[in-house]
Amino acid sequence: MSEMPHSTFAYVETAEQKRLNTAREQGVPWKKWGPYLSERQWGTVREDYSQDGNAWNYFSHDQSRSRAYRWGEDGLGGISDDKQLLCFGLALWNGRDPILKERLFGLTNSEGNHGEDVKEYYFYLDSTPTHSYMKYLYKYSQLEFPYRALVEENKRRTREDFEYELLDTGVFDEDRYFDVFVEYAKAGPEDILIRISVHNRGPEDAKLHLLPTLWFRNTWSWDLGIVKPKLRQVADGAIQATHSLLGEYTLQCDGNPEWLFTENETNVHRLWAQPNPSPYVKDAFHRYLIGAEQGAINPEKTGTKAAAHLRLEVPAGGSKIVRLRLSSKPSPTPFVDFDEAFAARIVDADEFYKRVTPASLSEDERRVHRQALAGMLWSKQYYYFDVDRWLEEHDAHPMISSSKRAVRNSEWFHMLNSDIISMPDKWEYPWYAAWDLAFHTIALSLVDFDFAKDQLLLMLRNLYSHPNGQIPAYEWNFSDVNPPVHAWATLFLYNIEKELGRSDIRFLERSFYGLLQNFNWWVNRKDPQGRNVFAGGFLGLDNIGVFDRSAELPTGGHLDQADGTAWMAFYCQNMLEIALILTEHDSMYEEMAFRFLEHFVWITYAMDRIGDNHDEMWDGTDGFFYDLLNLPNGESMRLKVRSMVGLLPLCASTVLEPNGILARHPRLVELVELFRRRHPELLAHIAPADGSFRGYADRRLLSVCNKEKIERILAYMLDEDEFFGPYGIRSLSRYHLDHPFVFDLNGQEFKVQYLPAESNTGMFGGNSNWRGPVWMPVNGLLIRGLLNLYQFFGDDFKVECPTRSGNYMTLFEVAREISRRLASIFIQDKDGKRPVYGGAKKFQDDPHWKDHILFYEYFHGDNGAGLGASHQTGWTGLIARSLDLFGRVDAEDALKIAKGELASKMTREQVAG
Repeated sequence: MSEMPHSTFAYVETAEQKRLNTAREQGVPWKKWGPYLSERQWGTVREDYSQDGNAWNYFSHDQSRSRAYRWGEDGLGGISDDKQLLCFGLALWNGRDPILKERLFGLTNSEGNHGEDVKEYYFYLDSTPTHSYMKYLYKYSQLEFPYRALVEENKRRTREDFEYELLDTGVFDEDRYFDVFVEYAKAGPEDILIRISVHNRGPEDAKLHLLPTLWFRNTWSWDLGIVKPKLRQVADGAIQATHSLLGEYTLQCDGNPEWLFTENETNVHRLWAQPNPSPYVKDAFHRYLIGAEQGAINPEKTGTKAAAHLRLEVPAGGSKIVRLRLSSKPSPTPFVDFDEAFAARIVDADEFYKRVTPASLSEDERRVHRQALAGMLWSKQYYYFDVDRWLEEHDAHPMISSSKRAVRNSEWFHMLNSDIISMPDKWEYPWYAAWDLAFHTIALSLVDFDFAKDQLLLMLRNLYSHPNGQIPAYEWNFSDVNPPVHAWATLFLYNIEKELGRSDIRFLERSFYGLLQNFNWWVNRKDPQGRNVFAGGFLGLDNIGVFDRSAELPTGGHLDQADGTAWMAFYCQNMLEIALILTEHDSMYEEMAFRFLEHFVWITYAMDRIGDNHDEMWDGTDGFFYDLLNLPNGESMRLKVRSMVGLLPLCASTVLEPNGILARHPRLVELVELFRRRHPELLAHIAPADGSFRGYADRRLLSVCNKEKIERILAYMLDEDEFFGPYGIRSLSRYHLDHPFVFDLNGQEFKVQYLPAESNTGMFGGNSNWRGPVWMPVNGLLIRGLLNLYQFFGDDFKVECPTRSGNYMTLFEVAREISRRLASIFIQDKDGKRPVYGGAKKFQDDPHWKDHILFYEYFHGDNGAGLGASHQTGWTGLIARSLDLFGRVDAEDALKIAKGELASKMTREQVAG
């Protein structure tokens, strides 16, 4: 493994980078407007005021057109300001639908045979980090939308059946649909050009009612003293929006459309048969068009919700374009320079992505890379939740209310969230998830370094993290436990900046104190017996275990989790590395660094103690890590399921350079030596004196796995009959297809069998599956772990890949092969097919579909087809990082990517700027 010279970079600032720089350094609000609308606000915990906590049933899709939201807004291809006070989105009607299309439709958790699922086709095609240019596509059938058929057929199907999809209903047959493209281009920070292009893909001319809609989020119905904002028509083609906090904006529409006005207020008459306080309510446009109710809209041309009503007749194979402009300083000639400004923003976006994408990628790889990052940027959402206020409104505040109602999240009354946050999926998961968010930042740092760092710090702030140190999991249960990956993501981002010449110690130190509180919470809450073995519950892996790991065990006793313990070893390593960096600036961190080193050693020892023990996670006979079931009678047994749980210990590795920070701090050396003298047998077991603790270039290795364990685990992981699928590492070994693990408890059978596709159980809602499919985040961590180990072992250590193939690879080459297999999910194969789309002929063959990429939640373990949430670009956006690795041939560069020490050219430009 040869040492490579430091790469050079010629800094040239692009137009988009100038916007990023002025936003950061001068406060110019280039990010004030963006795709911050949710795709679904109905059916969320925030909007749930039910007695039984059934959020899906309390606020349904059917109610959403008529009922004002309390905590946020949703829309179709929309945008808003960064506090979601003023919103813009589309409404569509084909003349046949029973409902005006103002938002996406999908099944609730109980309606879908695999849980909740959006039943629409839409694509995030492009976006720059300041949202100076964005592009979105919605495919709208010209036939009646089959709401009832989708609900009834999916309810009829079992968990063993495929889902019934919109294409299956036939509404896209003969290409009788519209492609509705929405593009946004900023002429200035608060001057937004909007271009809507409607293409008729069908064989006949077709009519479409297009309603570009502007509305205010309803804040006045909930808070006394709020000045109600106002929309009013000020010219034939323009309306003015006035808000006491936001100021004034004008929406201008090319031509002379019919303007419709109403109020964004609940139609209580429709929902509950009570008199409406105002005759003009939220569903007025639906009633005006579909119900032909002329009195539904306000003839005074004023309100809090307004739309330009455009009747389009689109010729077969033809298109129509509508132009609008939303600005705080309206132009008297808004459309004179419109096309020119749009073209300039598209050039800026092309220039930006030319810089961020590795030049070695093919055209199709570049397409996937760009759309992955565009999806990351489109997945931003304004998230508002005042839990203190919400609990009061439920009469369930633990410190104030006299009632004893059991309401979810009651222990989080300190929480106030009101920020732009990267969402996993703005329809299926329109709420943040802590460990998802850490992975999001790894991809986001390719395009917006400042936003990525802010996202990590957000979860550690007092208004988010619990006073006891716990990081909130997700709104269904903030107290659930996600894997502790924030420290790793923090270190990754810090290392990128450091390598680029901007060492942000303040960011690292601010993060460290929040992470220290969280680390202490883990130690105190998840290792209550102080044995350095950890539980944690489902830990993001949903149904991977024999039992529901977040519930009481049916056997009694408790579970020692191999993944929970490995996550904590990984956490210790990351905190050690951060503390060592901070020690360079303040020696007070020496003691902290030693504390994490000591924690790591004891955790590693606890997973495989000296001697032949049956109450530890490492099985020396099998050569694999398993969860350990501790029964009430004192007996212990390993649950011998070969799953991702047993692979994750490979991720817990850190390489220390010789003559590095450790050698420059005598107090730290003294503490390490004292520990060595007190526990010689422990260190001899973990880091034997046979030279295996010293590697390439005299580097030192801190790892849960020694060389023998690494070889034995990799023999499973790289076996194509076990974990090594054609599209990445499976979450459960394929061995369990014919050899399911069965646990019998008094005649009740608990079984874990390889399921490469959707789950066949209702555990954790039944809408995800960790018993076979490929998941991007853990594959990314395994790649990082292999590269770290390669940094230590070098070229001399090779393993058979695939197992029994006779082909031997270095760990770098193995990491690259996994990365290649992951990328091939999305890349066209030799027949022009994308595995992600499986057998969906329309997506595979139609030129208007096949190059629009969806980044699913997880992927079929055998054929790579996309599964679960269809727009979880969040952590699946890691494919952009994977393509970076796949696009490089140099091992040293790949190592720096894994450690966060090598950024793309665009990231270099961000820092240099």
